[in-house]
Amino acid sequence: MNKFDVIIIGGGPAGLAEAYALKAADQNVAVIENYQWGGTCPNRGCDPKKMLLSGVQARDRVAQLKGKGFGEAPLVKWSELEAFKDTYTSQIPEGSRNGLISAGITAIDGSPKFITENQISVNDEVYQADKFIIATGQRPSRLNIDGKENLLTSTDFMNLKSMPKKITFIGAGYIAFELATIASSTGAEVHIVHHNDRPLKEFDKKYVDALVKQLENRGIQFHFNIDTKSVTKFGEQYVLDAGDFNLVSDLVVGATGRIPNVENLGLEKADVDYSNKGIKTNDKLQTTNPNIYAIGDVVDKIQPKLTPVAGFDAQYVADVITGKTDKNIEYPAIPTLVYGSPELAKVGVSTVEAEKNPDDYSIVDQDLTKWFTYYRTNEPVAKAKVIFNKDNQIVGATLMSNEADEVINYLTLAIYKKITHDEITKTIFAYPTPASDLEYLM
Repeated sequence: MNKFDVIIIGGGPAGLAEAYALKAADQNVAVIENYQWGGTCPNRGCDPKKMLLSGVQARDRVAQLKGKGFGEAPLVKWSELEAFKDTYTSQIPEGSRNGLISAGITAIDGSPKFITENQISVNDEVYQADKFIIATGQRPSRLNIDGKENLLTSTDFMNLKSMPKKITFIGAGYIAFELATIASSTGAEVHIVHHNDRPLKEFDKKYVDALVKQLENRGIQFHFNIDTKSVTKFGEQYVLDAGDFNLVSDLVVGATGRIPNVENLGLEKADVDYSNKGIKTNDKLQTTNPNIYAIGDVVDKIQPKLTPVAGFDAQYVADVITGKTDKNIEYPAIPTLVYGSPELAKVGVSTVEAEKNPDDYSIVDQDLTKWFTYYRTNEPVAKAKVIFNKDNQIVGATLMSNEADEVINYLTLAIYKKITHDEITKTIFAYPTPASDLEYLM
């Protein structure tokens, strides 16, 4: 029988980080992957999406300076940009698998299934371990409607070899906003259909409304309070039907969330409890079987399902298994981003919570559009809403600008390290940069 100290199920960012951390602690480790080594983020998620967005950002810079040194901004050439993305993603699966092997970690291809609490079967072979770590992540969900087979997923979108003239996205979350932004930059007619009138519920409504307005200015059309009933194919086109609303498109993408990969693991045989929200864990990321842990996006938890969070989980569990800690996991403030145009970012205490507790928090809402950082590139809108506690310490922020991804990281560090305004003013930053603006935000 194949025996290991630890077997990790899932060869994505969480599983790979876990494997290397445990191997560094002299554990005998195996990783099992049933689909694509490297997982969602580098193959079909955040990394390739950010590469596609590089085309959007380049075009936007030119468009913002129209009449100020530039003429009409060219449309993004989708086929060329998608091919550029492929130069990166094509290397991920083999590189991820080979990296494990080079480190002395066993890599197993196949679909694993628990047969007992400490044994797993893959390709009719049985593997045993003292401990297991489930890191199987999530996949795009499919809307349960008539014609759901006609819906593309976000993965399908990023692998399109040509962009259609007209494309519709069902759902108005992170994925829809980001992919719609990309599609619109190629010249496609883009529609977003959503079942209510409140997209991106996790974010400040005032800023979400402003982002919707900016995307409408790009030509993206929003249709709120539309409950899609079916998507039917007619010839080469698709008809979205919502009763009193119909929309004909060349392609329809379902962007209605993600679901955990838990169904086919035989978790019942391992005494591991789970739901449609993911695997249930305690404060040490142990499942209902104390020798089996779960990390990353497959876990049922309130923290955002993000690659850095998965890596944080992995290092924590490695420390627990190797005896470096016996403390419960504690997450720091976690920044989240919508890579639209402009970007929308938040971290820490939300504006909703701050507004509900005015005795505990104060909110400073600033229009940054005329600040030099944003004026020099003629950004149409730049905003920041920063939240302070009673000690005047920054505890949360919401940002909207083309530089929001950079600035939110500065503010995340300030929250984590409890950096004060005085400490910022005594720091000399390169000028003029987003970092040199911090003293005016904090």
